[in-house]
Amino acid sequence: MRHSNTKLKPNVYTPEQESCLEEVIQGLSKPQKSLPCKLFYDERGSTIFEEICNLDEYYLTRTEMGIMQANIDEICSSLGNDCLLIEFGSGSSTKIRLMLNHLRDPAAYVPIDISYEHLIKSTGALSREYPSLNIIPVCADYTQPFTLPPLGIEWSHKVVFYPGSTIGNYTPAEALRFLTLIADFEGAGGKLLIGVDLKKEKGKLEAAYNDSKGVTAAFNLNILKRLNAELDSDFNLDNWSHNALYNEEEGRIEMHVKSLKDQHVRLNGARFFFREGESILTECSYKYTLEEFRDLVSPVFNVKKVWTDDEGAFSVQFLRVK
Repeated sequence: MRHSNTKLKPNVYTPEQESCLEEVIQGLSKPQKSLPCKLFYDERGSTIFEEICNLDEYYLTRTEMGIMQANIDEICSSLGNDCLLIEFGSGSSTKIRLMLNHLRDPAAYVPIDISYEHLIKSTGALSREYPSLNIIPVCADYTQPFTLPPLGIEWSHKVVFYPGSTIGNYTPAEALRFLTLIADFEGAGGKLLIGVDLKKEKGKLEAAYNDSKGVTAAFNLNILKRLNAELDSDFNLDNWSHNALYNEEEGRIEMHVKSLKDQHVRLNGARFFFREGESILTECSYKYTLEEFRDLVSPVFNVKKVWTDDEGAFSVQFLRVK
């Protein structure tokens, strides 16, 4: 199936999204207080995360990119011709350039990101670099059901690109629900290219989330700054510290912001008390063996191909909807 030659306008489509206020209040009301990790990615948070990706300790981005560079022809051949390429959490759109340079005649590229400002910036750059490519940016929380705008083009199948091991931010049960959402979104013939971080020794994992320059700490604490700006809270960032550790029993990195004193915090009219040493869980990052991830996705996807680095630290996996 061929796509039309209609060039879509580079306007950002923004479906209706619910406020996250209720989700935040629910998280802060739990015995182990928590915040949704999607709150990391405002404009400042997205910029800080780009810095994290270039840190010596943060092996994930360069390892995933190395895997893709070494196997890009086989990867793009697996994804097929004339696909509608949809990237969940497009960020700075760095990895997608490698794919766009090797994919065979993609019908269109749909970057989806929760940060409007970051999406505008990255889409503008891509439009200049790929003037003949249909680019349809969508600002949305892709963890929830959403709709694409009318596209006005044809394609043979959908391909979702979900790099960066972001799937690890969900518990296994949540991950399966999200993967089911992706499979339903893609429909029959849908394909998924996903980055999955693999289990390894504790020291390397903890170093990746506790960098010596404190960039990850700034990223973590920025979530409180965003709550102050957007949800009328009064977190004093001087009263909080970054803490990341590997929970071996659960097989996950946990990022927390820890209270340095007894304190009350106001948020949108509600008041929350934090004891000294009490923490808010801001992110989990689950690590898998290849067998564990294959079993996790098996209700909705078949794993067709796996590429790893020489050390087996990270994987890029090609899946098809069952």
